[in-house]
Amino acid sequence: MYASILTVTAFALAALSAPVHAETADIFHATLGETSPTVDISTAEMRQVLEDGSALIIDTRTVAEFESGHIPGAKLVERTSKTAVATVAKITADNKAAKLVLYCNGPYCQASRHLARDLVAAGYTNVTRYQLGLPVWRALGGGPLAVEQNWVVQTFKADRTAIFVDTRSAAEFAKSTLPNALNIPADELAAGKLKRLPLPDDDFNRRIVLFGNDGTQARKVAEALSKRPWHNVAYFSGRLADLHAALPAH
Repeated sequence: MYASILTVTAFALAALSAPVHAETADIFHATLGETSPTVDISTAEMRQVLEDGSALIIDTRTVAEFESGHIPGAKLVERTSKTAVATVAKITADNKAAKLVLYCNGPYCQASRHLARDLVAAGYTNVTRYQLGLPVWRALGGGPLAVEQNWVVQTFKADRTAIFVDTRSAAEFAKSTLPNALNIPADELAAGKLKRLPLPDDDFNRRIVLFGNDGTQARKVAEALSKRPWHNVAYFSGRLADLHAALPAH
C-alpha cells in the first residue's frame, strides 16, 4: 500500500530538524549533516543531478521497492546482494572516479550508507548519498517517480482506487487504451488543461499512474501533474503495448 501523507510528512520534518550546513536557507538545501566517508547531498542538489545528468543515480533498495517507484534514471543495485560492488563496477565500466549518488528509504535507511561504505573500500573516490531518500523526495515535490511493468500490472488488477492516465493523442486514445483510463495528450498540454481533468480533490494521495507510447511521453505529463496538489504521481517507463501484452484480455 502507498505511504500515508502523515508518514511522508514525518520524514520531511525529520529532515527539517536534522543538522544542516551553515549556509542552508531552506528545507530544500538541508542534509542530515552526518559524519561519514561520503558526502550527503540535499534535495536541491539531487534535483540538479537529475537536470544535468552529472552523476549515476543508484537505488540501493529491493527489486520490489524499485518497481513500485524510483527516481527517474536510477539504476537498481540491491545493497543486500553479494555482488553489489561488482554490479556497480559493471555499470560504471569499472571507472572508480565515476560520480555516484546513492539513495534508499529515507534518513534511517542503512542500505545506501552501507553500500557507500563498501564502494569507498573498493576504491571509488566520488561516492555521494541522498540520504533523505525517497520519502522526503516525495514530500518535497522532487518530481514524479518512475514505475515498472510488474507493479503497474499488479496495481491495475488490485487497486480499484488508482487512476490511470493515457498520455497519447486523443485519436490513439479513442482506438484503444486501458479500461477507465483518462486522457491527457502529451502534445496538447496547455494552460488550464489539467484543471478540467476529473481528478479527486478529497484524497490528494490517490495513486495516479501515467502511461503512453513510451516513458518519455508519459513523463512529460507526469511532471506537469506533479506540480499540482497530488502527492502520489508516477509514470510507467515502458510502453502501453507492453501493458496490453501483460494484462488479461479486457
